[in-house]
Amino acid sequence: FPGPAPECPKAGKPGAWCGQVQQVTSVDSQEPVLSLGADVLPEYKLQAPRIHRWTILHYSPFKAVWDWLILLLVIYTAVFTPYSAAFLLNEEQVEEKRWDCGYSCDPLNIIDLIVDIMFIVDIVINFRTTYVNINDEVVSHPGKIAIHYFKGWFLIDMVAAIPFDLLIFRSGSDETTTLIGLLKTARLLRLVRVARKLDRYSEYGAAVLFLLMCTFALIAHWLACIWYAIGNVERPYMEHKIGWLDNLGDQIGKRYNDSDLSSGPSIKDKYVTALYFTFSSLTSVGFGNVSPNTNSEKIFSICVMLIGSLMYASIFGNVSAIIQRLYSGTARYHTQMLRVKEFIRFHQIPNPLRQRLEEYFQHAWSYTNGIDMNAVSGRRE
Repeated sequence: FPGPAPECPKAGKPGAWCGQVQQVTSVDSQEPVLSLGADVLPEYKLQAPRIHRWTILHYSPFKAVWDWLILLLVIYTAVFTPYSAAFLLNEEQVEEKRWDCGYSCDPLNIIDLIVDIMFIVDIVINFRTTYVNINDEVVSHPGKIAIHYFKGWFLIDMVAAIPFDLLIFRSGSDETTTLIGLLKTARLLRLVRVARKLDRYSEYGAAVLFLLMCTFALIAHWLACIWYAIGNVERPYMEHKIGWLDNLGDQIGKRYNDSDLSSGPSIKDKYVTALYFTFSSLTSVGFGNVSPNTNSEKIFSICVMLIGSLMYASIFGNVSAIIQRLYSGTARYHTQMLRVKEFIRFHQIPNPLRQRLEEYFQHAWSYTNGIDMNAVSGRRE
């Protein structure tokens, strides 16, 4: 540098540059280069916080990897918890298998237990993870971290970490099994934290499009579980078997027999049909081969149609804008290329020079991607 760097008082480091972006001249090349100042990076990353023992920095690599692991577990929970609560808890074959060979017989039970343990470990880690207060200071004191966590996400994380599967095992009555199965859905509360963390990817069009499609599929999956639960709960109390489950059994030749508890369509048939119904209802392209017949099924179908209309407005209404943003660079390239060709045609430039102009434009665009480097660096001609 040509001279000593002015110190920035709030950066906490001697020699730190003030200002957002500074243009500095390199001694060797005499070319202007960019230097990020103290105001660009978060102030807590420029500090040297006093870290207590066994305290984890919230921006450390370990915490980043751990957050991604918890994200994958939350996604697994969002998919399998409603499916297990709706399709597996009240199935006679599953119950008999559970009573015969114990809790460890079903691999899903072992996975759910591991997920519960990981959520409990996550609670312990959150009690030892630093945070940034309103003054942009890193807080590493264990007592302050605990108070901050208690006031924030502790209750949601604690409810989501309760091992309800251990309470279900040999619980006895079907009512208790159903109640605890509904309590298992409390794990879905962790999706609120996941949604807040995914906001950082909102600037990427492809990521937003992928997240919207995953959200649509996940909502359809949840509604399919509810659709089956409604038909399964109503069926034993109906005098005339007109529910969608009985219609499905008649269509595929697997009719229900009250004397045989294992009769009727398989779990696979019921889930695929329920998911097909919710997808067709949400997208308003239903063909009527799976239709609601009872009042409860019709009310639920109306709710699904309302949700589908809202999703069209909030999700699919943004897809065209997202796709347009994805291809905005290509559109700008073709627009600029068209201007170059019009310039060549207007001035009647000969072919050798025309080819050189087009090649130069293509090379310059591939190098800068259409970005004006002078405007970014603040240089003026």
